[in-house]
Amino acid sequence: MIESGPARAAAIAASDEFPYTVGVEEEFLLLDPATGVNLAVGEQVLADLPAEVRAFSRLEFRQSMVEMASPVCVGLDQLGRHLAGLRWAAAVAAERAGARLTAIAATPVAEPRPVAPANPYFQALTREYGAIAGDTAFCGCHVHVGVPDRQLAVEVCTRLRVWLPVVQALTANSPILNGADTGHASWRAVALERWPTLGPTPEFESVAEYDDTVATLVTAGAALDSTMAFWYARLSPKYPTIEVRVGDTCPTVADTVLAAALVRGLVATAVAEARAGLPAPRVRDCVLSAAHWKAAHDGLEGTLLDLRTGQSRPAWDLVCETFDTIRPALARHGDADLVDVLLSELRRHGTGARRQRALVRSSGTVARMLDQLADLTLRPWRGTVDQTPVTQVAIEMPTSRPLRRFG
Repeated sequence: MIESGPARAAAIAASDEFPYTVGVEEEFLLLDPATGVNLAVGEQVLADLPAEVRAFSRLEFRQSMVEMASPVCVGLDQLGRHLAGLRWAAAVAAERAGARLTAIAATPVAEPRPVAPANPYFQALTREYGAIAGDTAFCGCHVHVGVPDRQLAVEVCTRLRVWLPVVQALTANSPILNGADTGHASWRAVALERWPTLGPTPEFESVAEYDDTVATLVTAGAALDSTMAFWYARLSPKYPTIEVRVGDTCPTVADTVLAAALVRGLVATAVAEARAGLPAPRVRDCVLSAAHWKAAHDGLEGTLLDLRTGQSRPAWDLVCETFDTIRPALARHGDADLVDVLLSELRRHGTGARRQRALVRSSGTVARMLDQLADLTLRPWRGTVDQTPVTQVAIEMPTSRPLRRFG
């Protein structure tokens, strides 16, 4: 990518015609407050959401999950307020169903019998993928950035390849599976690699090559349809966006907003470089996969592979360099100062994986850790919760009583 300085600033300024809107889909687990075990009440939770919020929710492959999708946003504060309001609404509906909404990316205690909704598509997934589809629930955070030109979007996805391990590392939030530490900061990333169409984005030179590849995956039976190209960065099959799917679901709204801001900054910077005619960084697929494994293993507590140089570096050094690289794009959106603050907060309190491990050590039990993680899930955005996350109809917030505790 362009080095820091006037050249990058000029390139970013040249792509002002794009609004670079941002939206986020967050997946959450529905856990039994008494045991921490996954509860298959997803359809009940969605049905109990306020009518004005239900359109911004999604039925998930696992009944023990629920997905909430923000509206299209321009500013980070707007995004944060929407995400906080949607989390509150989902948490209230979950409590009514006897569950507790928790932003954790892997099943922490157990899922006795994974249940898919009675949906023909989900039933087809179960039949086709067998034991892979029988895994316990995993939850991700998907960031959408508006790029209406599909050819440009394909070029951007290729340019993002060298930076997405950094995003993966800073969102790592799944070290524990079925009551035990997996030794990986993001076990979700490791487990989901078994799906045949999930992983690092291949290099593409054109929209035609992208579409032909997706069609071939469907012909081969690796994907049921074109929506199953689950690469870490892809052209959204529904919206005029690039969808970055590499991250675990984040413990707090602030962590999610930080991930969204970095992704938008990376996309804007990649657009500027593509328009300037600069060559995209090249990296072998096997090396890229190794970089993602390292990010999933260490999170931000160890080293990451700098894919531009092939050198191993302290994780936070590469995070800071990523920030410096995209600073002009962040400044263009008015995000630079806020992202600086959010990165400082993340460095102080750590990723979700670091927090989970610290909470288990200090409390002695996974159940007590889940109590605190569920509280973090509902931590307000910068001190406020937006009571009108998607429409002008206010959502009732349960401020007069605590939500149910674990254990």
